[in-house]
Amino acid sequence: MADQVLDAGESVADADFVPSPGHGPEAKDPVPPPPSVPGCALPEDLPHFVGRRRELDGLRADIDRPGLATLGGKVADGSRVLLIAGRPGSGRTALAVHLARDVAARYADGQHFVRLTGSGGDRTPPEQAARSLLRALGAGSPLPEAEPGEVYAALRAALAGRRTVLVLDDVSHADQLLPLLPEGPGSLVVATSEGPLPGVPDVRPCTLGGLDTAASVDLLSQAIGPTRVTCDPRAAETLVQECAGHPTALRLVAAWLAAQPRLSVTDATSRLRAVPDEPKAAAKVTPKAEPDAAPAAPASGTEKDAVPPVAGPAPEPEASPRATAPPQLVRAFRLVYDSLPPTAARMLRLLALAPAGLVDSHIASALAGCSVTAAQSTLDDLAAHGLLHADPVDPPLPPQYRVPGCLEPLLRALLETRDRTGEVQLARARMLERTVRLLQSCRITLEPDGSPGRASLEGLPRSMRFGSRSAAAIWLRARLPALLAAAHAAVADGELDTLARRLVANLVRALGVDPADRETAGERYQLHALVLDVATRRGLPREKAAALINLADLDVEAGRTRQALDRYRLALGEARTGDDGEAEGRAMEAIGGTYLELDDPQRAADWYGRALALRLARGETGHAARLHGRLGALHTYAGRYGPALREWRAAAGAHRRLGDLPAQARALSEAARVQEYAGHPEDALRTCRDALYWARQAGDERLEGAVLLRMADTLDRLGDPGGARLQRAAAKRLLSPGEVPG
Repeated sequence: MADQVLDAGESVADADFVPSPGHGPEAKDPVPPPPSVPGCALPEDLPHFVGRRRELDGLRADIDRPGLATLGGKVADGSRVLLIAGRPGSGRTALAVHLARDVAARYADGQHFVRLTGSGGDRTPPEQAARSLLRALGAGSPLPEAEPGEVYAALRAALAGRRTVLVLDDVSHADQLLPLLPEGPGSLVVATSEGPLPGVPDVRPCTLGGLDTAASVDLLSQAIGPTRVTCDPRAAETLVQECAGHPTALRLVAAWLAAQPRLSVTDATSRLRAVPDEPKAAAKVTPKAEPDAAPAAPASGTEKDAVPPVAGPAPEPEASPRATAPPQLVRAFRLVYDSLPPTAARMLRLLALAPAGLVDSHIASALAGCSVTAAQSTLDDLAAHGLLHADPVDPPLPPQYRVPGCLEPLLRALLETRDRTGEVQLARARMLERTVRLLQSCRITLEPDGSPGRASLEGLPRSMRFGSRSAAAIWLRARLPALLAAAHAAVADGELDTLARRLVANLVRALGVDPADRETAGERYQLHALVLDVATRRGLPREKAAALINLADLDVEAGRTRQALDRYRLALGEARTGDDGEAEGRAMEAIGGTYLELDDPQRAADWYGRALALRLARGETGHAARLHGRLGALHTYAGRYGPALREWRAAAGAHRRLGDLPAQARALSEAARVQEYAGHPEDALRTCRDALYWARQAGDERLEGAVLLRMADTLDRLGDPGGARLQRAAAKRLLSPGEVPG
């Protein structure tokens, strides 16, 4: 089977078939084993985790307490589920991660982390989370059109007998959680949500409020140094009270204050009090153009760095699907945001466009229109200010960051009111173009040495090249969730279809040459479905035919033969509409192969015949040779030896015209087999001699030995055991011992 996609710079008419991920060329240098699946790796613990001792003690006690089933005299049939409830930014995720790392020694089979609320506040379907976990567990993933029950059953089977910790972050509803729960008492599930989850049995929520004063002051002291706190402890307590102990607000203010060494804690409290606490106030800024120069590092908090308010009311941004941010968080964010240089503030707003919320220096550089070095410097500074969180990555990948979920609605509101629609669309297009070029570089790097495309690496900027085949493979696997999210977002946008098609094409090709990751059928299915959406919307029958063929190929791999047959027929109609003879022949041949899978050789032969007639009319000798062979095999199986002999001889003639001597010898050997079945051993022996001649001309000793064995069998039937022994002895010198019958 083959995946037909468009590469960068191709037109629809120039599209051709490219190798599927299961049949790509193998790289010669070793590629390391796949890293932890992005989105499922447990984040690092906070460098200074403070407070929450009472909550931690209660959660640890809950792990071992008897459940309701046990108290009722029954055997517990499910894993322990702990629930940490709190508003966004309350530290619920940090507490869940800290607990998971604290008890990791008790769960030796691993710890996994999945977010169940996506970028933009959309609820992640539990089926998608189950697929991510299956990949993290090394169990593969069913195709996207598999029934959800099949996916959940596969996850339960993969978790059976394991002792694992699953951290399920930002659960919106019990229906997201229940299908993911492991069976058996061996595992621990730690879920976070904004409130209780009715419907989840035997769960007592651990509800988080603000940090107590001592823990809050400790957090402040760790960030700004103990001296400033010791010199004015009353001011430190006042600042903590102003933040109401909100962990994220405290961390933002503490990081901002750490960058202002000459500012007192009292002055920081005064400035924080002066910031409005309405969410819409975050959008009240002047819509002036900002330079695209390299972002400067966030520095001082002087008045000249603040963004002036607008004279008059500003439009209120559309409500976010997330809960409204607490006022103390809004004020802390505004305090830090208004202190950023304009270029850094602009980059921060644009990071809300990052696919799957994942950001690296290339994404930030493309969005902001600056150099990669400047983007990395600004990302580091934004992370130091608590505005980004580091995401776990495997070396040698550059650092990767994530926009905190509680800040994302505030950034989106700023983006909607601060930046023009055209500028935002241009930034999104730059990001997709950069992603396409990185995928091209990745694919070329993964190709074997000596491939024609390797020379084109010299035309890419040094910052976009990968140091080795291993580095390219690691990048592809680590960025796969973000790459898929980028493709989905580009297609959904509707105005970036050309970039979307190029992105999908290069992603499919990159997956096709990654030698260490073959379990990508689900991802390829999504990508070809996206191509089908774009082709249908744009009225592109050729691309629609290619997408339908690729989807049908994956259906065949998954055993959905009837569904594949329907898709191949649809593809045939689209190929004819688009006058695409290549796709038309491919669809006909695939229909024949599908009927063969359905044990209907008569219809299979009919469709192979139609495909052969088309290939012959188009002068495609290679395709015709293959189809002659398939028809010959079908006729042989059905006992129609006359037609079978004609097809095998035609196949041999086609291979001779192509100069493929081994294929010609094999076709003649099959023709000899048919002659023998038909009761003409003398003719079979003559044909075998012809096959032997061409096998020797090709220099293929293994093929020569196989032909000699066939001649020996024929000589036995002709009553010449001595000649048969001679042929077998000659074959024995050419073949390995296991290939020669005793």
